Formats: sequence, C-alpha cells, structure tokens
Amino acid sequence: MSGHEGVDRPIVALVMAGGTGTRLYPASRADRPKQFLSLGPGRETGGENAGESDDSLLARTVSRVGFADEVYVSTAAEHADRVREAVPEAGVVVEPAAKDTGPALVYAAHRVREQRRGVRDGIGDRRGREGDDCVLLCVPSDHLIAGDFASTARTAARAAVETEGLVAFGVEPTRPATGYGYIEPGESAGEWAEIERFREKPERATAERFVDRGFYWNAGLFAWTPDALLREARDSPLAPLVEALDAGDAERGFAAVESVSVDYAIMERTDDAYVVPADFEWDDVGSWDAVERVVEPDDDGNAVLGDALTIDAADNVVATDGETHVSVVGVDDLAVAAYDDRVVVVPKDEAQRVREVVAALREQGRF
Repeated sequence: MSGHEGVDRPIVALVMAGGTGTRLYPASRADRPKQFLSLGPGRETGGENAGESDDSLLARTVSRVGFADEVYVSTAAEHADRVREAVPEAGVVVEPAAKDTGPALVYAAHRVREQRRGVRDGIGDRRGREGDDCVLLCVPSDHLIAGDFASTARTAARAAVETEGLVAFGVEPTRPATGYGYIEPGESAGEWAEIERFREKPERATAERFVDRGFYWNAGLFAWTPDALLREARDSPLAPLVEALDAGDAERGFAAVESVSVDYAIMERTDDAYVVPADFEWDDVGSWDAVERVVEPDDDGNAVLGDALTIDAADNVVATDGETHVSVVGVDDLAVAAYDDRVVVVPKDEAQRVREVVAALREQGRF
C-alpha cells in the first residue's frame, strides 16, 4: 500500500531531462542543456560557476518530487553521467535516441513497468518487485514551480488510478500567453475534469479569449499508470515502438517512429484524457523574456542575471555567465544574453526567435 492518501499504489516520479532548451541559447548549449542551469531565485551572480550550481533546475526538480516512492531521470546518453553526479539519489533511464517526449515517455513507462515486475534491465541501481504496479508522475526538469506541488501531484495520481486514463496538470493562466498550449476542460468530476480539447499555441487575441473562457495552460506535467500510457500508445503513431519494446528491441522501435511530442502522438488523440487544476505557480522559463517574471527587476524594469550595467535603459532582460560584463545603454525592451564566447541580442517580444539562431548554427555545425 502506498503512503499517499487516496492512492493505492506507489508514485514513481519520472523527471524528463532529455532536451536542450534552444530558446535559452547561448546559456543553453549542446554540452550544457537548460536543465543543468540555475535560473531565477537562487542563481549565483558571479564567479566561475555563475549560471551553473548545485541549485540547477534539475536538482530543484528532483528535490520537488522527493515525496515520491521512487525517482528516475530520463535523459540522453551523453548526459547520463552528469545526471548521476548532479542527483545521485535518482535512478537514470537512458533514452536510446532523442525523438521528443512521445518516444521518451513511452520508453520510460515500458522500462519502469518491466523493472518493477522484476525484469533485470539495468535501470539505475533499483531492484524490481514482483507485481508492484505504480503511478508515473512525469515532470519536466527545467521548469520553475512555487507552492504546494505535492498536493496537486497526489490528486493527479488519484485521478490516474480512478479514471485509468491519462492526466494532465492545468495551470490557471496569469496572462494571455502565446507561447503555451492550452487545455479546454470539459465536464468536471470534482477534483478533475475531462479534457474537451487541447489547443495549440494561439495568437494574442485567441489567447485572450482562452483565458476569458477558463482554459488552462498545458504545463507538460502528466500522471498515468504505465499500462494506461502503453495502452493508448498502441493506438497511436508510436505503436511500432511499443511493439518493438515488447519484443525487447528498443533500437528497432526508435528507428521505426518519428520525433513527436506526447501531446500530439497520444494526448490529443485519446478519449481518456483528464485535467487536474494546479495549485501552484508555474513558469517554464522557455525563453529569455521569461527572466523578468522570475527575477526582481530594478526601478527601470530591467531584469538582470550576472554582471551587467544598465544606463538610460528600461524594461530589458540582461543575462550573463558572471564572467562576461555587459553594458546596455539607451535601449528598451531588449533581451541580451552573453555566455562563454556567444552573445545574442533580440527584441524581448521576439525572444522565441532565438531558436532560429540555434537552427542556423546547427546547420553550420557551430551549436
């Protein structure tokens, strides 16, 4: 019996740490993914470790899910050793290939399920327990969350068990954000509701309408049993992966599917999706403009991380690695980021376009 009220099985937290965070380039690079950075409260402001410390987004996330019975981190092979060093208390699931959250979460669910059934498969140092079912709590490693996360997570776990469906966390919007997807709730069942429809990232006017209608932000946080996710995956574009995993051939399975998010591959297609309203503050810190939401700005509205000076400047975001000094003079509404030997300058309201820089640099082999 689980020690979680209303949940009759263990909660296993799966922290997703396979991405790069391209919109936070140049702080986030191929060899330094976003989850290993420390942004917002607790970030160091100088010295050789500025921007990277034990207070990384990954470390904070693993600490946040410490109430779970077990914790795993799903990551790429090239980051596995670094994850083990950063959060030795967690087991590690190594993704065979980087193909977005759909394949990664299906693979992790299959591995965790088999491991808990006693199959020796090399996940971390854990030992399987015969017949021990669980609820998977799937949490991105690179978000900032403040408030009572555990209570909402336990509610989501209860919903996953009682509905035998797939449960998303819905965050109440604080603004008409155009960088997030939305969840349109349907009929309420008390602590959770059916999901009527997932909505793609909207234009500003549409986002305002979504907020007025009581839609939630889709935070990319989920709860489900492994069996429930794999059941739905078998009726999705990820079916070849599940078949190959059942046959013990993960490499073949990953080769047979495209890169696809779990939202598109499964959540938007299933009739068994539910949403639990989140009782905490949330930000995915997805691009440089987000810094002004997590760092106290100065009297002129400038949000500064690291070593920077602003003169006759207002409403800018300036971020540095603590070794490179940046001075911003006579400009407004810019995002300026300087890390290592790279600098990016972009209008703050176009901060999402940093991904275009990364795409171009990748083509040149310079990312």
